[in-house]
Amino acid sequence: MTSREVLEFAKKHKVQVVDLKFVDLLGTWQHFTIPVEELNEGTFKDGSGFDGSSIRGWKAIHNSDMLAVPDPVTACMDPFTAVPTLSLVCNVVDPITRENYDRDPRNIALKAEKYLKSTKIGDISYWGPEAEFFIFDQARYDQNSHSSYYFIDSDEGIWNAGKEGTNLGNKPRHKEGYFPVPPMDTQQDIRSEMILEMQKAGIPIEKHHHEVATAGQAEIDLRFDSLVTMADKMMMYKYVVKNVARRYGKTVTFMPKPLFGDNGSGMHTHQSIWKEGKPLFAGKEYAGVSQMCLHYIGGVLKHAPALAAITNPTTNSYKRLTPGFEAPVLLAYSSRNRSAGIRIPMYSPSPKAKRIEVRFPDPACNPYLAFAAMLMAGLDGIENKIDPGEPMDKDLYDLEPREAARIPTMPGSLDDAIKNLERDHQFLLKGGVFSEDLVETWITYKRGREVDQLRLRPHPYEFFMYYDV
Repeated sequence: MTSREVLEFAKKHKVQVVDLKFVDLLGTWQHFTIPVEELNEGTFKDGSGFDGSSIRGWKAIHNSDMLAVPDPVTACMDPFTAVPTLSLVCNVVDPITRENYDRDPRNIALKAEKYLKSTKIGDISYWGPEAEFFIFDQARYDQNSHSSYYFIDSDEGIWNAGKEGTNLGNKPRHKEGYFPVPPMDTQQDIRSEMILEMQKAGIPIEKHHHEVATAGQAEIDLRFDSLVTMADKMMMYKYVVKNVARRYGKTVTFMPKPLFGDNGSGMHTHQSIWKEGKPLFAGKEYAGVSQMCLHYIGGVLKHAPALAAITNPTTNSYKRLTPGFEAPVLLAYSSRNRSAGIRIPMYSPSPKAKRIEVRFPDPACNPYLAFAAMLMAGLDGIENKIDPGEPMDKDLYDLEPREAARIPTMPGSLDDAIKNLERDHQFLLKGGVFSEDLVETWITYKRGREVDQLRLRPHPYEFFMYYDV
Protein backbone atom coordinates (compact mmCIF):
# COMPACT_ATOMS: atom_id res chain seq x y z
CA MET A 1 0.00 0.00 0.00
CA THR A 2 0.95 3.62 -0.52
CA SER A 3 0.51 6.19 2.24
CA ARG A 4 -2.70 7.39 0.61
CA GLU A 5 -4.01 3.83 0.37
CA VAL A 6 -3.22 3.32 4.05
CA LEU A 7 -5.36 6.32 4.95
CA GLU A 8 -8.22 4.90 2.88
CA PHE A 9 -7.68 1.49 4.50
CA ALA A 10 -7.94 3.12 7.92
CA LYS A 11 -11.25 4.77 7.00
CA LYS A 12 -12.65 1.55 5.56
CA HIS A 13 -11.86 -0.37 8.76
CA LYS A 14 -13.02 2.46 11.04
CA VAL A 15 -9.63 2.66 12.70
CA GLN A 16 -9.55 4.68 15.93
CA VAL A 17 -5.86 4.42 16.89
CA VAL A 18 -2.61 3.64 15.08
CA ASP A 19 0.11 1.49 16.63
CA LEU A 20 3.65 2.39 15.53
CA LYS A 21 6.09 -0.49 15.97
CA PHE A 22 9.89 -0.67 15.69
CA VAL A 23 12.47 -3.23 16.74
CA ASP A 24 15.17 -2.86 19.38
CA LEU A 25 18.72 -4.12 18.90
CA LEU A 26 18.01 -7.53 20.41
CA GLY A 27 14.92 -8.16 18.28
CA THR A 28 11.92 -7.27 20.44
CA TRP A 29 9.12 -5.11 19.04
CA GLN A 30 8.58 -1.79 20.81
CA HIS A 31 5.53 0.40 20.20
CA PHE A 32 3.56 3.53 20.95
CA THR A 33 0.08 4.51 19.82
CA ILE A 34 -1.37 7.66 18.30
CA PRO A 35 -5.00 8.66 17.61
CA VAL A 36 -5.97 8.05 13.99
CA GLU A 37 -6.47 11.82 13.61
CA GLU A 38 -2.68 12.21 13.97
CA LEU A 39 -2.05 9.99 10.94
CA ASN A 40 -1.73 11.81 7.63
CA GLU A 41 0.46 11.66 4.55
CA GLY A 42 3.04 13.82 6.31
CA THR A 43 3.45 11.17 9.01
CA PHE A 44 4.91 8.80 6.43
CA LYS A 45 7.57 11.39 5.64
CA ASP A 46 8.20 13.19 8.93
CA GLY A 47 7.36 10.41 11.38
CA SER A 48 6.37 10.68 15.02
CA GLY A 49 8.87 11.57 17.74
CA PHE A 50 9.83 9.42 20.73
CA ASP A 51 12.58 9.05 23.35
CA GLY A 52 15.07 6.38 22.28
CA SER A 53 17.32 6.56 25.34
CA SER A 54 15.74 3.59 27.12
CA ILE A 55 15.76 1.24 24.12
CA ARG A 56 18.18 -1.67 24.58
CA GLY A 57 21.44 -1.17 22.73
CA TRP A 58 20.70 2.39 21.60
CA LYS A 59 22.58 5.57 22.40
CA ALA A 60 22.64 7.60 25.58
CA ILE A 61 20.16 10.13 26.90
CA HIS A 62 22.04 13.13 25.43
CA ASN A 63 21.33 11.78 21.93
CA SER A 64 17.88 10.34 22.50
CA ASP A 65 15.35 12.12 20.24
CA MET A 66 14.21 9.78 17.46
CA LEU A 67 11.51 9.62 14.80
CA ALA A 68 9.42 6.55 14.00
CA VAL A 69 8.62 6.77 10.29
CA PRO A 70 5.96 4.22 9.26
CA ASP A 71 6.43 2.05 6.18
CA PRO A 72 3.04 1.96 4.45
CA VAL A 73 3.58 -1.51 2.95
CA THR A 74 3.44 -2.99 6.48
CA ALA A 75 -0.09 -1.75 7.25
CA CYS A 76 -2.55 -4.25 8.69
CA MET A 77 -5.21 -4.42 11.37
CA ASP A 78 -4.00 -5.52 14.78
CA PRO A 79 -5.97 -8.71 15.57
CA PHE A 80 -5.65 -8.48 19.37
CA THR A 81 -6.97 -5.04 20.33
CA ALA A 82 -10.47 -4.22 21.52
CA VAL A 83 -10.29 -0.83 19.80
CA PRO A 84 -9.91 -0.95 15.97
CA THR A 85 -6.15 -0.49 15.65
CA LEU A 86 -3.99 -0.04 12.57
CA SER A 87 -0.51 -1.57 12.89
CA LEU A 88 2.46 -0.01 11.08
CA VAL A 89 6.12 -1.07 11.21
CA CYS A 90 8.49 1.90 11.29
CA ASN A 91 12.01 2.81 10.32
CA VAL A 92 13.80 4.83 12.96
CA VAL A 93 15.21 8.14 11.73
CA ASP A 94 17.64 10.59 13.30
CA PRO A 95 15.75 13.93 13.51
CA ILE A 96 18.90 15.99 12.92
CA THR A 97 20.49 14.20 9.96
CA ARG A 98 17.16 12.84 8.64
CA GLU A 99 18.98 9.59 7.93
CA ASN A 100 17.93 6.13 9.05
CA TYR A 101 19.30 5.46 12.52
CA ASP A 102 22.52 3.43 12.37
CA ARG A 103 21.48 1.12 15.24
CA ASP A 104 18.01 0.38 13.89
CA PRO A 105 18.13 -3.32 12.89
CA ARG A 106 15.58 -2.76 10.11
CA ASN A 107 17.97 -0.22 8.63
CA ILE A 108 20.73 -2.86 8.60
CA ALA A 109 18.44 -5.22 6.68
CA LEU A 110 17.52 -2.48 4.19
CA LYS A 111 21.21 -1.75 3.60
CA ALA A 112 21.91 -5.47 3.05
CA GLU A 113 19.29 -5.52 0.29
CA LYS A 114 20.85 -2.43 -1.30
CA TYR A 115 24.32 -3.95 -1.07
CA LEU A 116 23.18 -7.10 -2.90
CA LYS A 117 21.96 -4.95 -5.79
CA SER A 118 25.17 -2.89 -5.79
CA THR A 119 27.29 -6.02 -6.28
CA LYS A 120 25.39 -6.85 -9.51
CA ILE A 121 25.37 -10.47 -8.32
CA GLY A 122 21.60 -10.44 -7.92
CA ASP A 123 18.72 -8.07 -7.38
CA ILE A 124 16.74 -9.88 -4.69
CA SER A 125 17.28 -12.52 -2.01
CA TYR A 126 14.48 -14.75 -0.77
CA TRP A 127 14.12 -16.04 2.78
CA GLY A 128 11.98 -18.77 4.29
CA PRO A 129 12.50 -19.28 8.04
CA GLU A 130 11.03 -22.28 9.87
CA ALA A 131 10.71 -21.05 13.45
CA GLU A 132 9.96 -23.54 16.22
CA PHE A 133 8.55 -22.67 19.65
CA PHE A 134 6.95 -24.20 22.74
CA ILE A 135 3.39 -23.64 23.96
CA PHE A 136 3.35 -24.16 27.74
CA ASP A 137 0.56 -23.99 30.31
CA GLN A 138 2.69 -22.10 32.78
CA ALA A 139 6.18 -20.66 33.20
CA ARG A 140 7.56 -19.55 36.56
CA TYR A 141 11.12 -18.38 37.17
CA ASP A 142 13.08 -16.17 39.54
CA GLN A 143 16.65 -15.27 40.48
CA ASN A 144 17.91 -13.44 43.56
CA SER A 145 20.97 -13.46 45.81
CA HIS A 146 20.07 -16.70 47.60
CA SER A 147 17.86 -18.71 45.25
CA SER A 148 17.28 -19.51 41.61
CA TYR A 149 14.68 -21.63 39.90
CA TYR A 150 12.46 -22.14 36.89
CA PHE A 151 9.37 -24.28 36.55
CA ILE A 152 7.56 -24.85 33.29
CA ASP A 153 4.59 -27.12 32.81
CA SER A 154 2.41 -28.47 30.04
CA ASP A 155 -0.55 -30.78 30.34
CA GLU A 156 0.88 -32.44 27.23
CA GLY A 157 4.31 -32.99 28.84
CA ILE A 158 5.30 -36.63 29.27
CA TRP A 159 6.22 -35.90 32.90
CA ASN A 160 2.46 -35.54 33.55
CA ALA A 161 1.72 -39.09 32.34
CA GLY A 162 1.20 -40.20 35.94
CA LYS A 163 -0.46 -37.05 37.23
CA GLU A 164 -3.36 -37.77 39.61
CA GLY A 165 -6.86 -36.48 38.96
CA THR A 166 -8.38 -36.32 35.51
CA ASN A 167 -5.70 -37.65 33.19
CA LEU A 168 -6.56 -38.84 29.69
CA GLY A 169 -3.08 -40.00 28.70
CA ASN A 170 -1.88 -39.56 25.11
CA LYS A 171 1.16 -37.48 26.00
CA PRO A 172 4.05 -37.42 23.50
CA ARG A 173 7.16 -39.11 24.86
CA HIS A 174 10.47 -37.26 24.67
CA LYS A 175 11.53 -36.84 21.03
CA GLU A 176 8.29 -38.48 19.77
CA GLY A 177 6.13 -35.41 19.12
CA TYR A 178 6.70 -35.38 15.32
CA PHE A 179 3.78 -35.58 14.53
CA PRO A 180 0.91 -37.84 15.63
CA VAL A 181 -2.70 -36.70 15.18
CA PRO A 182 -5.00 -35.59 18.03
CA PRO A 183 -5.68 -36.45 20.78
CA MET A 184 -1.92 -36.77 21.29
CA ASP A 185 -1.48 -33.47 19.44
CA THR A 186 -3.53 -31.31 21.79
CA GLN A 187 -2.76 -28.00 20.08
CA GLN A 188 -4.12 -28.40 16.57
CA ASP A 189 -6.80 -25.74 17.05
CA ILE A 190 -4.41 -23.26 18.69
CA ARG A 191 -1.95 -23.49 15.80
CA SER A 192 -4.77 -23.24 13.26
CA GLU A 193 -5.98 -20.05 14.91
CA MET A 194 -2.44 -18.72 14.83
CA ILE A 195 -2.13 -19.21 11.08
CA LEU A 196 -5.57 -17.73 10.43
CA GLU A 197 -4.59 -14.59 12.31
CA MET A 198 -1.33 -14.40 10.37
CA GLN A 199 -3.21 -14.73 7.09
CA LYS A 200 -5.47 -11.84 8.13
CA ALA A 201 -2.28 -9.81 8.59
CA GLY A 202 -1.23 -10.63 5.04
CA ILE A 203 1.24 -13.42 5.83
CA PRO A 204 0.95 -16.48 3.54
CA ILE A 205 1.42 -19.78 5.41
CA GLU A 206 2.72 -23.07 4.05
CA LYS A 207 1.97 -25.43 6.95
CA HIS A 208 1.83 -25.91 10.70
CA HIS A 209 2.49 -28.99 12.81
CA HIS A 210 3.60 -30.37 16.15
CA GLU A 211 7.37 -30.64 16.46
CA VAL A 212 9.62 -33.36 17.86
CA ALA A 213 9.66 -32.49 21.57
CA THR A 214 6.99 -33.27 24.12
CA ALA A 215 5.06 -30.49 25.91
CA GLY A 216 3.71 -28.56 22.94
CA GLN A 217 6.63 -27.89 20.64
CA ALA A 218 5.28 -26.38 17.41
CA GLU A 219 6.34 -25.11 14.01
CA ILE A 220 4.62 -22.78 11.56
CA ASP A 221 6.24 -22.28 8.15
CA LEU A 222 5.84 -19.04 6.20
CA ARG A 223 5.95 -18.77 2.42
CA PHE A 224 9.25 -17.24 1.32
CA ASP A 225 9.67 -13.51 0.72
CA SER A 226 12.37 -10.86 0.31
CA LEU A 227 14.74 -10.13 3.19
CA VAL A 228 13.23 -7.07 4.88
CA THR A 229 9.66 -8.16 4.21
CA MET A 230 10.33 -11.58 5.72
CA ALA A 231 11.97 -10.05 8.78
CA ASP A 232 8.85 -7.87 9.21
CA LYS A 233 6.72 -11.00 8.92
CA MET A 234 8.81 -12.84 11.50
CA MET A 235 8.16 -10.05 13.99
CA MET A 236 4.41 -10.31 13.33
CA TYR A 237 4.71 -14.11 13.53
CA LYS A 238 6.04 -13.91 17.09
CA TYR A 239 3.44 -11.30 18.03
CA VAL A 240 0.57 -13.40 16.74
CA VAL A 241 1.80 -16.69 18.20
CA LYS A 242 2.28 -15.24 21.68
CA ASN A 243 -1.06 -13.43 21.74
CA VAL A 244 -3.13 -16.33 20.41
CA ALA A 245 -1.56 -18.53 23.09
CA ARG A 246 -2.57 -15.94 25.69
CA ARG A 247 -6.17 -16.17 24.45
CA TYR A 248 -6.06 -19.84 25.38
CA GLY A 249 -4.52 -19.19 28.79
CA LYS A 250 -1.16 -20.52 27.58
CA THR A 251 2.28 -19.04 27.07
CA VAL A 252 4.78 -19.29 24.21
CA THR A 253 8.56 -19.20 24.36
CA PHE A 254 11.06 -18.97 21.52
CA MET A 255 13.91 -19.93 23.88
CA PRO A 256 16.13 -22.34 21.96
CA LYS A 257 16.37 -24.91 24.78
CA PRO A 258 13.72 -24.66 27.52
CA LEU A 259 13.61 -28.44 28.21
CA PHE A 260 16.41 -30.68 29.39
CA GLY A 261 16.66 -34.01 27.59
CA ASP A 262 14.51 -33.14 24.58
CA ASN A 263 14.86 -31.27 21.30
CA GLY A 264 15.34 -27.53 21.30
CA SER A 265 13.80 -24.96 18.97
CA GLY A 266 15.65 -23.96 15.84
CA MET A 267 14.91 -21.64 12.95
CA HIS A 268 16.11 -23.38 9.80
CA THR A 269 16.40 -20.61 7.23
CA HIS A 270 15.92 -21.22 3.50
CA GLN A 271 17.64 -18.67 1.28
CA SER A 272 18.39 -17.99 -2.36
CA ILE A 273 19.41 -15.19 -4.73
CA TRP A 274 17.61 -14.22 -7.94
CA LYS A 275 18.35 -11.77 -10.75
CA GLU A 276 15.91 -10.43 -13.33
CA GLY A 277 13.41 -13.09 -12.36
CA LYS A 278 15.85 -16.00 -12.66
CA PRO A 279 16.99 -18.26 -9.78
CA LEU A 280 20.78 -18.09 -9.47
CA PHE A 281 21.21 -21.07 -7.16
CA ALA A 282 20.03 -23.63 -9.76
CA GLY A 283 22.69 -25.30 -11.89
CA LYS A 284 24.51 -28.48 -12.81
CA GLU A 285 26.81 -28.90 -9.83
CA TYR A 286 26.23 -31.12 -6.79
CA ALA A 287 22.53 -31.60 -5.94
CA GLY A 288 21.50 -29.47 -8.90
CA VAL A 289 22.95 -26.21 -7.60
CA SER A 290 25.12 -23.63 -9.35
CA GLN A 291 28.77 -22.84 -8.70
CA MET A 292 27.55 -19.52 -7.31
CA CYS A 293 25.44 -21.39 -4.79
CA LEU A 294 28.41 -23.51 -3.71
CA HIS A 295 30.48 -20.37 -3.18
CA TYR A 296 27.60 -18.86 -1.15
CA ILE A 297 27.60 -22.02 0.98
CA GLY A 298 31.37 -21.67 1.36
CA GLY A 299 30.96 -18.14 2.67
CA VAL A 300 28.31 -19.12 5.21
CA LEU A 301 30.36 -22.10 6.43
CA LYS A 302 33.55 -20.04 6.69
CA HIS A 303 31.90 -17.28 8.70
CA ALA A 304 29.49 -19.48 10.70
CA PRO A 305 31.49 -19.29 13.97
CA ALA A 306 31.19 -15.48 13.80
CA LEU A 307 27.61 -15.54 12.49
CA ALA A 308 26.68 -17.58 15.55
CA ALA A 309 26.92 -14.50 17.76
CA ILE A 310 24.03 -13.04 15.70
CA THR A 311 22.08 -16.10 14.53
CA ASN A 312 22.36 -17.90 17.90
CA PRO A 313 22.57 -14.88 20.18
CA THR A 314 21.74 -16.20 23.67
CA THR A 315 23.59 -18.25 26.25
CA ASN A 316 20.67 -20.68 26.02
CA SER A 317 21.29 -21.10 22.27
CA TYR A 318 24.32 -23.28 22.96
CA LYS A 319 22.34 -25.71 25.07
CA ARG A 320 20.51 -26.52 21.83
CA LEU A 321 23.69 -26.73 19.74
CA THR A 322 24.82 -30.05 21.19
CA PRO A 323 25.11 -33.45 19.45
CA GLY A 324 22.20 -35.89 19.65
CA PHE A 325 19.17 -33.58 19.44
CA GLU A 326 18.99 -32.90 15.69
CA ALA A 327 21.04 -29.75 16.21
CA PRO A 328 23.42 -28.96 13.32
CA VAL A 329 26.70 -28.61 15.20
CA LEU A 330 29.03 -29.70 12.38
CA LEU A 331 29.78 -27.15 9.68
CA ALA A 332 29.32 -29.19 6.53
CA TYR A 333 26.77 -29.25 3.70
CA SER A 334 24.75 -31.97 2.04
CA SER A 335 21.57 -32.69 0.11
CA ARG A 336 18.59 -33.98 2.10
CA ASN A 337 20.84 -34.56 5.11
CA ARG A 338 19.46 -32.83 8.20
CA SER A 339 22.55 -33.54 10.30
CA ALA A 340 24.60 -31.02 8.26
CA GLY A 341 24.85 -27.32 9.07
CA ILE A 342 23.60 -26.52 5.55
CA ARG A 343 21.13 -28.69 3.65
CA ILE A 344 20.13 -28.49 0.00
CA PRO A 345 16.41 -29.41 -0.09
CA MET A 346 15.44 -31.89 -2.79
CA TYR A 347 11.64 -31.67 -2.66
CA SER A 348 11.32 -30.38 -6.22
CA PRO A 349 13.44 -30.54 -9.41
CA SER A 350 12.24 -27.07 -10.43
CA PRO A 351 15.07 -24.48 -10.71
CA LYS A 352 12.75 -22.01 -8.96
CA ALA A 353 12.73 -24.26 -5.89
CA LYS A 354 16.52 -24.49 -5.66
CA ARG A 355 17.76 -22.97 -2.43
CA ILE A 356 19.86 -23.75 0.61
CA GLU A 357 18.68 -24.29 4.16
CA VAL A 358 20.99 -22.98 6.88
CA ARG A 359 20.08 -25.09 9.90
CA PHE A 360 22.00 -23.63 12.82
CA PRO A 361 20.06 -20.35 13.51
CA ASP A 362 17.48 -20.27 16.29
CA PRO A 363 14.35 -18.15 16.80
CA ALA A 364 15.87 -16.07 19.60
CA CYS A 365 17.73 -14.08 16.93
CA ASN A 366 16.81 -10.65 15.64
CA PRO A 367 15.65 -11.59 12.11
CA TYR A 368 16.74 -8.30 10.55
CA LEU A 369 20.31 -8.76 11.77
CA ALA A 370 20.43 -12.54 11.26
CA PHE A 371 19.19 -12.48 7.66
CA ALA A 372 21.46 -9.55 6.79
CA ALA A 373 24.49 -11.24 8.35
CA MET A 374 23.90 -14.54 6.55
CA LEU A 375 23.44 -12.72 3.24
CA MET A 376 26.71 -10.83 3.76
CA ALA A 377 28.54 -14.08 4.56
CA GLY A 378 27.14 -15.75 1.45
CA LEU A 379 28.00 -12.78 -0.76
CA ASP A 380 31.53 -12.81 0.64
CA GLY A 381 31.71 -16.44 -0.43
CA ILE A 382 30.59 -15.56 -3.96
CA GLU A 383 32.90 -12.56 -4.27
CA ASN A 384 35.93 -14.52 -3.05
CA LYS A 385 34.95 -17.86 -4.64
CA ILE A 386 35.16 -19.67 -1.29
CA ASP A 387 35.24 -23.45 -1.76
CA PRO A 388 32.83 -25.20 0.64
CA GLY A 389 34.76 -28.48 0.36
CA GLU A 390 33.22 -31.85 -0.33
CA PRO A 391 29.61 -32.55 0.67
CA MET A 392 28.95 -34.93 3.56
CA ASP A 393 26.30 -37.42 2.48
CA LYS A 394 26.27 -39.40 5.70
CA ASP A 395 24.79 -39.20 9.19
CA LEU A 396 27.11 -36.71 10.85
CA TYR A 397 25.75 -37.62 14.26
CA ASP A 398 27.17 -41.14 13.86
CA LEU A 399 30.73 -40.42 12.75
CA GLU A 400 33.81 -41.95 14.32
CA PRO A 401 35.35 -39.42 16.74
CA ARG A 402 38.48 -39.07 14.63
CA GLU A 403 36.44 -38.34 11.48
CA ALA A 404 34.15 -35.91 13.31
CA ALA A 405 37.17 -34.04 14.69
CA ARG A 406 38.19 -33.06 11.16
CA ILE A 407 34.93 -31.16 10.53
CA PRO A 408 34.67 -27.57 11.83
CA THR A 409 32.00 -27.03 14.45
CA MET A 410 29.76 -24.28 15.72
CA PRO A 411 31.03 -22.48 18.85
CA GLY A 412 30.28 -24.15 22.15
CA SER A 413 29.09 -21.03 23.95
CA LEU A 414 27.97 -17.47 23.35
CA ASP A 415 31.30 -16.31 24.73
CA ASP A 416 33.13 -18.33 22.06
CA ALA A 417 30.81 -16.98 19.36
CA ILE A 418 31.48 -13.39 20.47
CA LYS A 419 35.24 -14.00 20.30
CA ASN A 420 34.81 -15.31 16.75
CA LEU A 421 32.77 -12.22 15.81
CA GLU A 422 35.51 -9.99 17.22
CA ARG A 423 38.06 -11.73 15.00
CA ASP A 424 35.89 -12.06 11.91
CA HIS A 425 33.44 -9.30 11.01
CA GLN A 426 35.00 -7.47 8.08
CA PHE A 427 32.58 -9.23 5.73
CA LEU A 428 29.71 -7.54 7.61
CA LEU A 429 31.17 -4.07 7.06
CA LYS A 430 31.15 -4.19 3.25
CA GLY A 431 29.03 -1.48 1.71
CA GLY A 432 28.47 0.03 5.15
CA VAL A 433 25.79 -2.58 5.89
CA PHE A 434 26.96 -3.19 9.46
CA SER A 435 29.16 -0.61 11.16
CA GLU A 436 32.02 -1.05 13.61
CA ASP A 437 29.86 0.83 16.11
CA LEU A 438 27.00 -1.63 15.76
CA VAL A 439 29.25 -4.70 15.97
CA GLU A 440 31.04 -3.29 19.02
CA THR A 441 27.74 -2.37 20.66
CA TRP A 442 26.40 -5.89 20.05
CA ILE A 443 29.53 -7.50 21.49
CA THR A 444 29.59 -5.21 24.53
CA TYR A 445 25.92 -5.74 25.27
CA LYS A 446 26.03 -9.52 24.87
CA ARG A 447 29.21 -9.93 26.90
CA GLY A 448 28.28 -7.54 29.71
CA ARG A 449 24.52 -8.10 29.99
CA GLU A 450 24.32 -11.83 29.25
CA VAL A 451 27.59 -13.82 29.26
CA ASP A 452 29.06 -12.16 32.37
CA GLN A 453 25.73 -12.07 34.20
CA LEU A 454 25.28 -15.82 33.80
CA ARG A 455 28.90 -16.44 34.77
CA LEU A 456 28.41 -14.54 38.05
CA ARG A 457 25.43 -16.57 39.26
CA PRO A 458 25.46 -20.01 40.89
CA HIS A 459 23.52 -22.58 38.85
CA PRO A 460 20.97 -24.81 40.63
CA TYR A 461 22.65 -27.92 39.23
CA GLU A 462 25.92 -26.88 40.86
CA PHE A 463 24.25 -27.47 44.25
CA PHE A 464 23.25 -30.94 43.09
CA MET A 465 26.84 -31.68 42.09
CA TYR A 466 28.93 -29.78 44.62
CA TYR A 467 27.07 -28.96 47.83
CA ASP A 468 28.65 -31.86 49.69
CA VAL A 469 32.25 -31.26 48.59
